[in-house]
Amino acid sequence: MKNLRFLSIFITSLVIFSCSTVPLTNRKQLTIIPQSDLLAMSFAQYDAFLDTTNESSNQEQVDMVKTVGKNIEHAVVQYLADNNYAQLLEGFNWEFNLVEDNQANAWCMPGGKVVVYTGILPITQDENGLAVVMGHEIAHAIADHGNERMSQGLLQQYGGVALSVALQSKPAETQALWMTAYGVGTYYGAMLPYSRLHESEADHLGLIFMSIAGYNPQAAIPFWQRMATAGGGQVPPEFMSTHPSSDTRISNLQKWMPEALEYYNGEKGNGAGNNSNTGGGNENKGNSKVVKIGS
Repeated sequence: MKNLRFLSIFITSLVIFSCSTVPLTNRKQLTIIPQSDLLAMSFAQYDAFLDTTNESSNQEQVDMVKTVGKNIEHAVVQYLADNNYAQLLEGFNWEFNLVEDNQANAWCMPGGKVVVYTGILPITQDENGLAVVMGHEIAHAIADHGNERMSQGLLQQYGGVALSVALQSKPAETQALWMTAYGVGTYYGAMLPYSRLHESEADHLGLIFMSIAGYNPQAAIPFWQRMATAGGGQVPPEFMSTHPSSDTRISNLQKWMPEALEYYNGEKGNGAGNNSNTGGGNENKGNSKVVKIGS
């Protein structure tokens, strides 16, 4: 009984003193893993992943991924600086890689470590579609969703022990938890509602990031419509999925579109939509730059 009371007090204290705020949405979240630990594991896991996969040899596609990634990186730096969140990027070491894999997938680990799979390129179709994907995945990292999911997992499985302790005592399980938290795995269970919330936040933030980078946010809706029909449209119902239903996602994007267009048209933010240093600003505006991705 005494142990249960102590555990309850410990978890309550953890929640109170380990809360952070998601940019744009201002949602409070539980993040108990220090940024230094998170970045160290991220950089090691990212390098290990690249060592076990084949990076694309299609230079046109590789350059496209790196260009869009750098443009969105600059947009993120600008947005966070303008909104007093610049400290969130401390320790970041951005990297953008395209790997040969038929999965329609992409993800971003802490510190700006991004991977795009070649299998998603036929769905993105062009540079604007790719910006939707990369803006969304980078938004997960900026909103610290991985730390939040890892923190929840550590609390559920190990009672909130430090990441370093969990790695020493349960290295395989902790690595699996890590891969799940950052979208490299699949998880069905108690965390699903949080994942749907994370997806919506990433949609919102990603829309803003791509707009500031000079990519047309209106490309987001047809991209997600194509995603919904990819593979014959065989997707699980919303209550079984870590992603919002297509109708919910598109409805939300339509709700956020006027705000995103203000950034895209330079009507909102400090220099929004006119980032000459990104290489994706002015030349994308107005005529909605479309660069087809080669096969």
